[in-house]
Amino acid sequence: MNKFFSKFWVALIRSSKHWPMGFKRMLASMFAFVLWVAIPKRRHVIRTNLRLCFPDLTEAERERLAKNVYKHLARSALDHGMLWEGTKEEIQEFVTFEGLENILDNMSRPLIIVCPHFAGLDAAGIALNTYVRGVSLYQTQSNPVWDEAILAGRKRFSDPVLVAKSSESDLRPVIRAMKEGLPFFYLPDMDHGRKNSVFLPFCGVEAATIPMVSRLARVTRAQVVWCIATMTEKGYHVIVSKPFENFPTKDYVEDTRRINEELEDWIRAYPDQYLWVHRRFKTRPEGEASVY
Repeated sequence: MNKFFSKFWVALIRSSKHWPMGFKRMLASMFAFVLWVAIPKRRHVIRTNLRLCFPDLTEAERERLAKNVYKHLARSALDHGMLWEGTKEEIQEFVTFEGLENILDNMSRPLIIVCPHFAGLDAAGIALNTYVRGVSLYQTQSNPVWDEAILAGRKRFSDPVLVAKSSESDLRPVIRAMKEGLPFFYLPDMDHGRKNSVFLPFCGVEAATIPMVSRLARVTRAQVVWCIATMTEKGYHVIVSKPFENFPTKDYVEDTRRINEELEDWIRAYPDQYLWVHRRFKTRPEGEASVY
């Protein structure tokens, strides 16, 4: 039965390519309301994250922000219809880029594209593959139907190298691909546990943070750019920064602190598009109780 419903939802999302955007927004609001009511555990996580990260907001303001996050999540799910079914030209019209030259003009040496968890994350990755072949880590989904659909969607264009992520991820395939000229599409802002992490402020809260970008940039002599996917009324607009200056330094902790601080600036610009549903603060410094 679970497999049947999964196939039904995948088919529904694929069919959404042909729906008017106004209808998708209306349906996304309905789905968001259902998810908000039906999954209290995630509701608790997002409320906790927003309370910790936005203490200056009133409870009512944080609640509105949380519900808008759900609306963006629901719409991004429906937008996969275009990402999974659209032609290259349709996707490039649906997902526009600002600063794409900061990737295309810097392919002569290894490049790390840092793309945090905003609602348009998948849109940025799939659309970028219509311009350039890259490498990224892939988290296998527990539901095989969803896993097949998501993996197929991400591999539609340019045959990107997707390295399966695990608790003991081997980055040698990533480094090898980077040395062969493929940019690395990397997500910097998840809690991967205590091992290999450093505790640094993230929106004012100590968070276990992997200093991957600094260390990998040093090993591969890579340049680093931001890739921020923003949701618009008609689709998505992806902002690619110029390569970081004076990066990496000899201090990977300070480099990682810098990344967190710059990410906070992007989050403040688009607070309701950031994926606050993740337990970003699940790993606590020694002696601190769980916040969830």
